[in-house]
Amino acid sequence: MPPMSGSDELVALYDLDGTAVGAATRSRVRAEGLWHAAGVVLVRSSDGERVYVHLRTATKDVYPSTWDCWAGGIVAAGETPEECARRELAEELGVHGVELRPLFVHVTDDDTIRAHNFAFETRWDGPFVHQPSEVVEGRWLTLSELRSWLDDPESRFIPDGRLGALEWFRREDAR
Repeated sequence: MPPMSGSDELVALYDLDGTAVGAATRSRVRAEGLWHAAGVVLVRSSDGERVYVHLRTATKDVYPSTWDCWAGGIVAAGETPEECARRELAEELGVHGVELRPLFVHVTDDDTIRAHNFAFETRWDGPFVHQPSEVVEGRWLTLSELRSWLDDPESRFIPDGRLGALEWFRREDAR
């Protein structure tokens, strides 16, 4: 069953260890800063040399009008992080039927958002179909261009996405 829309949507609650433990409305999760999870996907070109980034709309409830390299969203009640990642990738960027490779889980805890971000990667050269209510525009960046954006504190890059991408680079550099 697809999740309900807006603040009435039931999302999965998670504990500090990253285990699903219940459900609450999105509005309650946001208002009370409850632990939850997200499924997020880094889209790389088939040669791995570029990453797709997108500009979030001004109407997003969290971090509006910021750039992000992760397509994703909150895990709905009864949904796995991978199911969420697939759903969000299809909704936001119009990408279907791709292989998702699990990467890692990174934690966001900034006193207002507490989330376990289950990160995946896919390879896709397009086309992209942006969801107008969530994505204003998108473009490819080379890995060095993305790193420059992430390293620039003045860039309008979503904070949790920045942390996840820096963790991705750290892990890639260690390989």
